[in-house]
Amino acid sequence: MTLRLLLLGTAMAATALATSTVLAAPRGFTVEDMVNMERVGSPVLSPDATKLVYTVRSTNMDKNRGNTQLWMLDLRAAKPVPQRLTQNDASSSDPEWSPSGDAIYFLSARAGSSQVWRLPLSGGEAAKVTDLALDVDNFRLSPQGDRLALSLAVYRDCADLACTKARLDEKAKTKSSGQLFDREFVRHWDTWNDGRNAVLYSAPIDSTGRVSAAPVSLTGTLDGDVPSKPYGDHEEYHFSPDGKTIVFAARIAGQTEAWSTNFDVYSVPAAGGAPQNLTADNPAWDSNPIYSPDGRTLAYLAMTRPGFEADRFHMVLMDVATGKKHTLADQWDRSIANYNWAPDGKSLLVTADDVGQHRLFAMDAASGKVTPISVPGAVAGFDAKHDTLIIEQAKLSSAAQLFKMKLGADAAKATQLTHLNEQALADVRFGDYEQFSFEGAKGDIVHGYVVKPWNARAGEKYPVAFLVHGGPQGSFGNSWSYRWNPQVYAGAGYAAVMIDFHGSTGYGQKFTDAISGDWGGAPLEDLKKGLAAASAKFPWLDRERSCALGASYGGYMMNWIEGNWSDGFRCIVNHDGVFDNRGMAYASEEQWFVEWENGGTYYDVPANHEKFNPVNYVKNWKTPMLVVQGDLDFRIPTTQGLGAFDALQRRGIPSKLLFFPDENHWVLKPANSVLWHHTVLNWLDTYLKPEQKN
Repeated sequence: MTLRLLLLGTAMAATALATSTVLAAPRGFTVEDMVNMERVGSPVLSPDATKLVYTVRSTNMDKNRGNTQLWMLDLRAAKPVPQRLTQNDASSSDPEWSPSGDAIYFLSARAGSSQVWRLPLSGGEAAKVTDLALDVDNFRLSPQGDRLALSLAVYRDCADLACTKARLDEKAKTKSSGQLFDREFVRHWDTWNDGRNAVLYSAPIDSTGRVSAAPVSLTGTLDGDVPSKPYGDHEEYHFSPDGKTIVFAARIAGQTEAWSTNFDVYSVPAAGGAPQNLTADNPAWDSNPIYSPDGRTLAYLAMTRPGFEADRFHMVLMDVATGKKHTLADQWDRSIANYNWAPDGKSLLVTADDVGQHRLFAMDAASGKVTPISVPGAVAGFDAKHDTLIIEQAKLSSAAQLFKMKLGADAAKATQLTHLNEQALADVRFGDYEQFSFEGAKGDIVHGYVVKPWNARAGEKYPVAFLVHGGPQGSFGNSWSYRWNPQVYAGAGYAAVMIDFHGSTGYGQKFTDAISGDWGGAPLEDLKKGLAAASAKFPWLDRERSCALGASYGGYMMNWIEGNWSDGFRCIVNHDGVFDNRGMAYASEEQWFVEWENGGTYYDVPANHEKFNPVNYVKNWKTPMLVVQGDLDFRIPTTQGLGAFDALQRRGIPSKLLFFPDENHWVLKPANSVLWHHTVLNWLDTYLKPEQKN
C-alpha cells in the first residue's frame, strides 16, 4: 500500500484508499511514502487575519518532479476547509496578499516564463502583472500595492532587459562552447557562472493592475547579487511601511567574492536612486533587514567575525532617524535563523536551533528578553497578523503541518489547520524517538536522539543506522527531512542514532565554534562516546550490528572513520564526503569555508589542512563502503567521491559507487531519491541482515 496507491488520482481511488487503510495492518514508513508526501509551506495571513494562503507541493512520479500550488483556508470557519486556488502544470509559489486582501500575487511560469500573477478572490482567472523579457526570480509587493520589487538575472553591462535577452538568444545559437573567466566564482553550488548577476529592480503597477513601465535597477552598479546565490530569496529585501524605501542585503566583494562573507545592508528609494550602505562599519555578515511596523526602526541580523559563515547571527536595531544602532539580546547565546516583527512592533518573532529543537521565540524589542513560543519540534515558517499567529511545524514523527494560535497564548493548545498525508499514511506506524545526553569530549554535555524501529518489541535487539549530520555546523534534531530521514531507517527495521557532536548548532556559539580546526578530534570522540552511551542506555540497540552513514561533513567523517575508527562498524555510507583536504582547498567554490575551518589557505598553513586529512590514513581502511556522488556538486567536487572509491577498490575493500550525473550536493529528483534510499538500505541489509540476503 505504497507507491501504487499514492499515485491514484481519482475520487474512486481515494475512497478505496480510505477504506483499505482502516483495515490494513500497521507497516513501516518507506521512501515511496516519503517522496509522494504533500509538503506544506509559505503560510501568509491576509491583512485582516481572516484568511490564510499557503503552498502545497505534490510529486509527479511520471514527470519525476514536484509541483507547487496555492491553497487557502477561511479562518473564520469553525473547521476551516482547504480551498485550492491554483491548478496548473507549472508551479505557483511565493504568495503575497494585496493590501486590501482582495487578491493574491504569486510567481508562476504557467505562460512559459516565470512572471508575477494576480488572482482576484472575487472570481475569475489569474492575470499577469509582469510580462518581461526575462524570468522574475522572486518579488515583493509594496505595502500600498502600487509597486513591485523584483529580482532578475541580467548582464550588468546591458542597458535594458532586451539586451540581456538578445545576448542569451545569440549565445544559444553559437557553436562554440568555451567560456573565459577572469575571477571567481567560476561556478557556485551547482551552476557555472554565465556572466549574469541577480539585480534588484523596481516597477510601478498601473491602474490596470499590470507593470507597464520598464523596471528600474535599484542596485545600479553594485557588483553583487540581490538576493545572494545560491540560497537567497525575497527575505533579503523589504519595503518600508510607507513603500518609499527598499532595504536589501548584498555582498560587494569584487575579486574576493569567493572568500568574503562581508554582506552589507543597503537602503534605496523604491522608485530608484543611489543605494546607501547602512552597515559599512561591520566587515562581517549583515542580512535580512526589516522595518518595524511604524517605520522608525530597522532590524537586521549581523555576525561579528569576517570570513565565518557559521558565526552567531544576532539582532541589531537601528534608529532610522539617527542611524544609531544597538544589539538586542546580546547575552542570548543562540543564532537567529529567521525573524519578523510582531504586529504591534513591541517584539520580534525569531527562530533558532535550541538543544535539539528549532523553536520560535518572542524577543522583546525594548529589553531583549527572550521567551519561547513553540512546543518542541522544528518551526519551518510562521506569520502573524493582529493577534493571530500561524506556525509551520514538524517533528521527527511528522512532516510539517500548519497550526493557529493567539499571540501570547499556550502553543500546546494551538489548533492544527492542515492534515496533509494523514489518509495516505493512515496505516504507517512511525518509530518512537527519545533525546538523550552524555558527557562527551572536553567533559561537555552532548545531546543525541535515538529512533526505534517501527515494529520494535520488548526484549529484542535491532541493528543500528548511525547517522552523522553535515554542515559541519548543523544538527540532527527533532525535525523532518526529505533527504536524511531517520523514519525511513526505522521503517526498514533499523534503529537510528544521531549525535549532535561538538560543532553542532543550538547549544551555544562556543560549542559550535569547537569544530573549526578540529574536524577529526572532538567530533569523533563525541561520536564514539555517544554511540557507547546510547548502547548502554537503550539495550534494544545491537551495537555489534551497526553501520555509519553521513553526507557532506558527515561524508568526511565516514572517510575519517575508515582510517581512525576502522573497527567501529560493519559498513559505511559516504555521500559527497571530503576525501582529500588538499584537493578540497583548491577546488571547492566557497573558499571562505575551507579557509576558516582550517585557519587559512592551504599554501599558508598546509599543516592545518593535513592534520585531519582522510587521504593520509587510507592504509588503515578496511570497512566496506558505499560511495555516493553527485556530479553537479561543486561544494565537494566529484573527484572527492572518485578518490575515495578508487582508494577502496585499490585496497580490495568491498565497495560500490552510486553516481548521479544530474544531482548536486543533494539528491532532489524523486526517482533518484528512491534509487538512493533503496541502494543505501540494500547496502545496510547486506552487512546487518545477511540472513535476509541469502
